[in-house]
Amino acid sequence: MTRGDVTHVKVHYKGADEDFVVFLDSVEDYQKWLSDKSVPLAQVVSSFKVFTTRNGGAQGMLEGASKSMLENEFGTSKDDEAVLKVLEKGTLQEFEMSERQGSRNDSNGTYVSR
Repeated sequence: MTRGDVTHVKVHYKGADEDFVVFLDSVEDYQKWLSDKSVPLAQVVSSFKVFTTRNGGAQGMLEGASKSMLENEFGTSKDDEAVLKVLEKGTLQEFEMSERQGSRNDSNGTYVSR
């Protein structure tokens, strides 16, 4: 069974000191939300969490943005308010996770020495 091989969608926001990322469920729901704010945000975002990269940019190791980072950039330490600002001012990016294959449990089968 292969794992991976899926498309993910995120919104990237280039801040003054940090870069911020919010993950989405679908492009269609995001674009509906941009033109009609009555669309529930829970249908748009994967989670109400803002992420940041250590080295800046839209790619790399992501970690949750601290409350002080959010306060410095967005004027609020609340994740849901920061998510709104990232979605409104950020740029949409789609990326694919490549397909991975291979053994998942080498203790089963011919690899076990007896």
